[in-house]
Amino acid sequence: MKCRAPAAARNRDPIAAVLAEELPAAGLVLEIASGTGEHAAHFARAFPQLDWQPSDPDPDALISIAAWQADSGLANLRMPITLDAAAPVWPVGQADAVVCINMVHISEWEATTGLFRGCANILTPEAPVILYGPYLEGGVETAQSNLAFDRSLKDRNPAWGLRSLGAVDRVADNWGFRRTRRVPMPANNLALVYRRK
Repeated sequence: MKCRAPAAARNRDPIAAVLAEELPAAGLVLEIASGTGEHAAHFARAFPQLDWQPSDPDPDALISIAAWQADSGLANLRMPITLDAAAPVWPVGQADAVVCINMVHISEWEATTGLFRGCANILTPEAPVILYGPYLEGGVETAQSNLAFDRSLKDRNPAWGLRSLGAVDRVADNWGFRRTRRVPMPANNLALVYRRK
């Protein structure tokens, strides 16, 4: 059954604008934590020259992603695979880009460290890691809506919550990546691009 997330319809076009500037001309894009699958279907249609591989660790999400894939009729949108970013080994041998939308704050920190570890293992040398979501930044006032969102996440799971951008940068650095772009996005979110140092 196809599920829908209202935020996906709102943010897909601003995210696609960043992807258009950062994704390679051809190759395989691995999407981590694809959720409902709406983004995967939208981006596969927007970038027909790229193969799009959605993934998620949640069985219910995989059902929704598969439904979006089946209805899309897109040859470049693959069936979803089970992938936990925190796992030491991923079921993908190589990718030309990784996209991860709204996972970092709705997962344990091990998923973020595992994300960059996995990217270090599978990404080709020029491949970008593109993240999207809300972050806490030193020297930048956090929007009240983001502070409220952070509290609500911690109420659901104390291991969740908005992450420090500096902490994410340090994890990326530990695995050989540096941040090359920070793009302000609607609703107090950021698009972040990392590439190998």
